Amino acid sequence: MIDARIIDYDKMLPHIRAAPHPLLFATISGAHLYGFPSANSDFDLRGVHLLPLQTVVGLEDGELTIEKEGVYDGLEIDLVTHDVGKFFGLMLRRNGYVLEQVFSPLVVRTTPEHDELKSIAENCITRHHAHHYLGFAATQWKLFSKETPPRVKPLLYVYRVLLTGIHLMRAGVVESNLVTLNQTARLSYIDELIDRKLTGPEKGTLDAADLDFHAGEFERLVRQLEEAHEQSHLPEVPTARPALNDLLVRLRLNGCDVSDAVDPVPREN
Repeated sequence: MIDARIIDYDKMLPHIRAAPHPLLFATISGAHLYGFPSANSDFDLRGVHLLPLQTVVGLEDGELTIEKEGVYDGLEIDLVTHDVGKFFGLMLRRNGYVLEQVFSPLVVRTTPEHDELKSIAENCITRHHAHHYLGFAATQWKLFSKETPPRVKPLLYVYRVLLTGIHLMRAGVVESNLVTLNQTARLSYIDELIDRKLTGPEKGTLDAADLDFHAGEFERLVRQLEEAHEQSHLPEVPTARPALNDLLVRLRLNGCDVSDAVDPVPREN
């Protein structure tokens, strides 16, 4: 697993500073967050921007989603941000992906309001987030199974999604790192797959003989996630709407602290 402390956050700051609107936060997602980046993996930065008040009260929608790619000091960076209003709306749905961005311990830009948002986000988690991970896993499996020959990388994404969903249903905590998740799941083949991804070529493939085994594991873990959903004591609906609304109004009226706060040390879970 990559040591998050050796990520060169300073090289990412020019990309962050070039964003057209103030950022509430920007965190690292993708393979670095999931625990299996290759040496040449690009950096997937995800975050929230704040449109000006005069834009949101006018007739134009403004840039609700902004995508920007670039190479800075040798780092290939893909930055995607949503306006705060759109992002908060996504948090109130069964969208585990946005919660993973809020709780990512790999923080490039943060603000006091980001800390507040993480506290509020805990009350966005419901048992029905299982549907997000079941649907996402099915999509990832379909993509994996269509490949000839099948690659290790998309298979790791399948397992990451399923184990994140199972852990969320059982513990009520968003955990995206496959290495950490496997400390509980104890799937003997995960470490070997990650090692093949990290030490082999980016497009490393699987033997045909492995496919039946992994198909069986996929079906078994899907059943586990379905059972965890049925047995979960998580709330049926989010309770965070009033707090998100209050934070949104304050952000629209007062903005946020956009100091260049960088936290190169991963948050302890």
